[in-house]
Amino acid sequence: MKNKVLVINPGSTSTKLALYLLDGARAWQQEIIHPEQELAAYPTIFAQLEMRLKLVLEVLAAKGDSVEDLVTVVGRGGLLPPVAAGAFEVNEAMLAVLEHRPVNHHASNLGAALAFQIAKMAAVKAYIYDPVTVDEMIDLVRITGLKEISRHGQGHNLNMRAAALSLCRENNFVYAKRNIIVAHLGGGITLSLHSKGRIIDMISDDEGAFSPERAGALPTFKLLRLLADKNLDYPRAMKLLQRNGGLKSHLDTTDAKAVEARVQAGDQEAKLVYEAMALSVARSIAKLSVVVNGAVDDIVLTGGLACSQLFTALVRRRVEFIAPVHILPGENEMQALFAGVMRVLSGEEQAREF
Repeated sequence: MKNKVLVINPGSTSTKLALYLLDGARAWQQEIIHPEQELAAYPTIFAQLEMRLKLVLEVLAAKGDSVEDLVTVVGRGGLLPPVAAGAFEVNEAMLAVLEHRPVNHHASNLGAALAFQIAKMAAVKAYIYDPVTVDEMIDLVRITGLKEISRHGQGHNLNMRAAALSLCRENNFVYAKRNIIVAHLGGGITLSLHSKGRIIDMISDDEGAFSPERAGALPTFKLLRLLADKNLDYPRAMKLLQRNGGLKSHLDTTDAKAVEARVQAGDQEAKLVYEAMALSVARSIAKLSVVVNGAVDDIVLTGGLACSQLFTALVRRRVEFIAPVHILPGENEMQALFAGVMRVLSGEEQAREF
């Protein structure tokens, strides 16, 4: 009997799986770990496809489940060219782009391919939902001070949009009638402005708040001088800004809990840096608020750092004059993928064609 939904979320060193029943109950969730030394044997991301597929099928069998039970399969959306928010049915054109012409190479590009292969075995459709490259920004916010550089949408869309929709569902709000700012607080911090059902502006992790790993927005002239002085090429510069910025740069750790422990112990440097990170989030929220002339209905803080009462309090006190602040902690990616595809199955939403 086809009454189950398989959710697949491939990451750099793992593949997360979850099986849901149509009533919303999660039957099980499991993470397959891929040791780095094993992955080193594969020359490309897509070369890992058969290996990961075999392991997924082995987990299904071990759990006593069959592909014949699946009504659909949904995978994490990869780094496609800019797309609209929502569901996309996986097709050959999408798979060709993800394998040969993605925006960037990342394990999430395998989400659609894994879902497609298993869905084909089950004779059902496969979907992706709210990939990282959702871009519905209005033209006005794309303009920068250099004609050669325009802004684009890229961020934690899956969790941010799921948080906005969850807020509306729990409070009987109409998503298509509200202006909601969502801040995803994780290893990288991104924000989005949802206006009347569309993500009209975003702040990516390279132009806003610094985070446990990311440097965030920096004074451009000083950055150029630093890169020149260090003689850094693009890959090394990206490593500095993307993996060794933020808390890592200042406090030599990406662990926010460890930083909070230092704050509680009276470490004044840790306290100053942690408060500065919260201020940088608040500044990004305020920056998005002016796009809708301050007419913001709700502010949502989500992601792993939203579990911290200290950090969310530091952000809340600076932005609650703009709109009510709601805390929806955690990343909830598996649940968000399931909820998205269920909106398709129920007819509430229509999947797009890539």
